[in-house]
Amino acid sequence: MSQQSFDIVVFGATSFVGQILSRYLLETVGVDEEVRWAIAGRSEGKLLNLKTDLGMAAENLTILTADAGDEASLRALCEQTRVVISTVGPYALYGEPLVKVCTELGTDYCDLTGEVQWIRQMIETYEDQAKASGARIVHCCGFDSIPSDMGVYFLQQQAKQTFGSTCTQVKMRVRTAKGEFSGGTVASLMNVAKEAASNPALRKELANPFSLCPPKHRSTARQPNVKSAEFDPDFDVWLAPFVMAAINTRIVHRSNALQGATYGREFLYDEAMMTGKGMKGRLAAYGITAAMGGFLVASAVKPTRYVLERFVVPKPGEGPSDDAQKKGFYDLRFIGKTAKGQSIRTKVTGDMDPGYGSTGKMLGQAVLCLALDVSKTDKAGGFWTPSSIFGDHLLERLRAHSGLTFELQEQR
Repeated sequence: MSQQSFDIVVFGATSFVGQILSRYLLETVGVDEEVRWAIAGRSEGKLLNLKTDLGMAAENLTILTADAGDEASLRALCEQTRVVISTVGPYALYGEPLVKVCTELGTDYCDLTGEVQWIRQMIETYEDQAKASGARIVHCCGFDSIPSDMGVYFLQQQAKQTFGSTCTQVKMRVRTAKGEFSGGTVASLMNVAKEAASNPALRKELANPFSLCPPKHRSTARQPNVKSAEFDPDFDVWLAPFVMAAINTRIVHRSNALQGATYGREFLYDEAMMTGKGMKGRLAAYGITAAMGGFLVASAVKPTRYVLERFVVPKPGEGPSDDAQKKGFYDLRFIGKTAKGQSIRTKVTGDMDPGYGSTGKMLGQAVLCLALDVSKTDKAGGFWTPSSIFGDHLLERLRAHSGLTFELQEQR
């Protein structure tokens, strides 16, 4: 193969989400048409099986082999493509060699990680190199954190059009969701809990809402953080902690920083789950809080972690049926307030299981956006967030091709 024979390579194509992504790209852009793409992974046999499963439409789809731990094979892979998208996690265990190679070669990269500590490590280690080579690295292109990041972006665009200024505080509330956590997501969460249990510095890092921001971007205002059951007067409901808030809030703050603090230096942002009104909502909030706390504690201790991995949680590579994915959905509500007290409400919805079907479609449009819509002249090398590099391009793609809606509900 000549250099950069492909626009996109899907690395980890035989993983559960990788298969969803591959099928989605095949249905969306075909093979050898506008977009040149290939599937890649460690096992040629599994890749051949995937190609067979994809059907006759994938007859001309190219297979490439590379190992996540073998830099030489990753280098050979990246030399053939403009963009690589990785679904190989947990990224803290398997992700660094590919990021390293991409930043050395100037190859653009995106993934669906939600591992805060690993993203921070990658930024600290490779950002200067990425800027020098021109590699654009975009983490968190799945359910964590595109709906949150692009949801805040959309709300702020609406606020600027309506009020002439952005909102200085935004809340995101999960109104409802149906779906399952992917095995990879659960494995990542458990790995973070395990690392944090034995590393006080990591626990401090995870508690810092600006951990992914450039060093000079900080706020003197105390960031809100829903850690237990509490009542939200803006939505008139009880709240419980949202497990994805730990990564989503960091990505939103980094987006603000990378866009020149367009949301304000003292911007406040938090996320939580709605559990309902009255005593029923309150009890549900306490129940979810206890369950989440128990899961994290169990994940941090070796014997109980073994039991969870062996008998309770889905394993990486496992996931729901196509029918179950199609029956999934989510509804996120946002409220923003300006410094003058004006308020705006928006909502973001997705039409499939958030961790699988919807994530596959968001990943697909993110990588197409990186390959086709945003030139290196427009956005230079470095570590970006979805909204800071893609902006309106991705918003339009998500609405048109990913089953997401972004709606303005109220402004006053």
